[in-house]
Amino acid sequence: MLVRSDEGRASFVTQREHPVLARVTASIELGATPETHILALRADDAHVEIPLDPATASLGRERATVRVWKDDVDAAVVGGDAAAFFSTLLGLDVRLVAMPPDVVRPVDATYARPGDRVSFADGFPVLLTAEASLDELNGHIVTAGAAPVPMSRFRPNLVVAGGEPFAEERASRVRIGRVVFRMPKRCARCHVTTVDQETGVARDREPLRTLALHRREGQHVYFGQNLVPEDLDEGAEIAVGDDVEYLA
Repeated sequence: MLVRSDEGRASFVTQREHPVLARVTASIELGATPETHILALRADDAHVEIPLDPATASLGRERATVRVWKDDVDAAVVGGDAAAFFSTLLGLDVRLVAMPPDVVRPVDATYARPGDRVSFADGFPVLLTAEASLDELNGHIVTAGAAPVPMSRFRPNLVVAGGEPFAEERASRVRIGRVVFRMPKRCARCHVTTVDQETGVARDREPLRTLALHRREGQHVYFGQNLVPEDLDEGAEIAVGDDVEYLA
C-alpha cells in the first residue's frame, strides 16, 4: 500500500485521488527459492523490483502506523527504490508499506466472524464479480448510447463465467473448487469505476450513471460481492476453471 510521507498518520493513497496508479502493473516473479521471489512493479518506462522474503532488508525493519479508512494499522516500510518509483510517478512524496505476518487487521465487526482478517484492501479480503452481470449492465449502458465498459473497471479478484445475471446477489455463500466463502456484503462502487485501467484516465460518467439508474439503493450503487473465506485449510487453493456453486 502507498501512504503519504508528509502526514503524521500516513494515510493511504489510492486511485480515487490519483487515477494514474492504474498504469502500474504488478507481477510476482518466482526465483529458484522462495527467498528469491520478487514483486516487479512497472509504470510507463520505469520499473522497480522488491524482494518478497520478509527477512530481507528491502521489506524494511522500520515500522510505521498507517491509516486505511478508519483503521490504524502497523506496517513495515519498504526500502530500496520503491518510494522513489512511486513518488516520481505521482509527483508526491509517498512511501510503500507492507503488512507484516504478525499484524492482523480484522474485518469490520458488523460483517465479521471471529478470526476474519483483511490486508490493506478497503474492507474485505476478496471481491467477486460475474460476466453475466456485466453483460446485463452493459446492455443498459449501450441502450443509453454509451460504450460498454470492461470488467477491469471493477477491479475484481475473482470473475465468474456463466449463470444468470446477479445470481451472486441471491446467495449468502459460494463454493469455488473446494473452498467456501461467505458473502456478507455487496460492493458499493465509487468513481474509480470511471477510470480506464489501461491509461489511468477517467473517461466519462459510465458505469456510475447507469448503475445509479438500475443498481441504486439509498445513497449507494452496487456491483459485485465481497467475500470472506471460511475455515481455510493450510494449502487451500482455487484456480481458473474451478466449478462455482452459489449456496443459500
